[in-house]
Amino acid sequence: MVELLTNPATVTTSVSSLLGRRVHGPDGKLLGRVKDLAVDVSADQTHVAQVVLLTGSGRGKRKMLLPVVDLVWPANNEAQLRSRSNPRDYPEQNAYLLMDYDLLDQQIIDVDGHKVVRVNDVNLAWEPGPREQETSGLRIEGVDVGNQGAMRRLFKGLPVVLLDSFVARLAPRQIPWACVDLIERDPARMVRLKIGQERLSKLHPSDIADILEDLAPVEREAVFSSLPEETAAETLEEVEPKLQKALLQGLDSERAADILEEMDPGAAADVLAELSDEESEAILVEMEPEERQDVEELLEFSAESAAGRMTTDYVSVPKDVTVADAVQALREFEGDPDTITEIYLLGEEEKLAGVVMLPRLLLATPETQLATLSEGHNVCCNLDATSKDVAELFDKYNLRSLPVVDHQGRLTGVIHAEQVIALLREG
Repeated sequence: MVELLTNPATVTTSVSSLLGRRVHGPDGKLLGRVKDLAVDVSADQTHVAQVVLLTGSGRGKRKMLLPVVDLVWPANNEAQLRSRSNPRDYPEQNAYLLMDYDLLDQQIIDVDGHKVVRVNDVNLAWEPGPREQETSGLRIEGVDVGNQGAMRRLFKGLPVVLLDSFVARLAPRQIPWACVDLIERDPARMVRLKIGQERLSKLHPSDIADILEDLAPVEREAVFSSLPEETAAETLEEVEPKLQKALLQGLDSERAADILEEMDPGAAADVLAELSDEESEAILVEMEPEERQDVEELLEFSAESAAGRMTTDYVSVPKDVTVADAVQALREFEGDPDTITEIYLLGEEEKLAGVVMLPRLLLATPETQLATLSEGHNVCCNLDATSKDVAELFDKYNLRSLPVVDHQGRLTGVIHAEQVIALLREG
């Protein structure tokens, strides 16, 4: 017959409260003191799997592992713990996340709050087992980033009950464990610390950019390198030029090229312009021929001219096509669809012949001639137009984008409103 649970309600504790606790074995003898708490990230990211014990003294000191489920249910926060089994040797190569070594005093990302915080403590909860005096686990509740955790660390060594009664008077500041992403503090431990990076990649690129700006260089590189290429590309466009340069310099040329290929060609050219000629060339060599050609052409222009601000990612079609043809061109567009607000009509020799706004396209029938939907007038600028000229045109005509033409009137690129906003912020 299975004995019913008779354990009391869940007992809460914390990493700092458990560190240094004495652990006694089945025979009552001292097994050692709690050195750390280990999480097996490959099996269960929300529970402590093992207690790391420090046994012996002097040169005879060594670390041992004790499964949490072998501990006797803690009736209260007494100064010692009891185990129903003996510990085993601690492996030199382990796959554990260590709560003290890897987390306390380290920076982590509050994914919900879109910010970087420092870990003062980690709050835990004992889970009762199916039988009396059994525990089924030690659950990770959240990360303490407030004064409670700081005080527990500061006054470590005082009786646990006394310390708990004191910190209970302070306002708690806890981030739920499910809402944090860990930052690799050591490249050698990168794999074991990658918990939930998919949550980070789902944030808006602007939020990720804000997080990167708050991190120290080592943590910043670790977070950026963990992002999918498309997310990394979008994030790179959101950070300041100085930080763009630092992030790219922290990557190998092949990885940097993969990210730049996902970027708007104009933005990619701007980023490469911040690097030395040697660094820029090493990345360009790794890029696909088509993307490399687009970027190299833009690098030839001055950053202060319209040509230096434009992108070659736009949708253009011959002026005599139908709406159905234009829709097909949109479907085949491989750039960022969020940037497309117009379709450009081209006449002889690729000269700009008209502009059709997307709403007009969507409301027309498939057989409609696209030229009949064109705006009554075309607003454009030359390659050598200044940044001031570009900004004035956007303001005067309330533009979403501005086509850039060469001296023969041929369409060569487009400047989007977001690039003008960035220009005004720089000024």
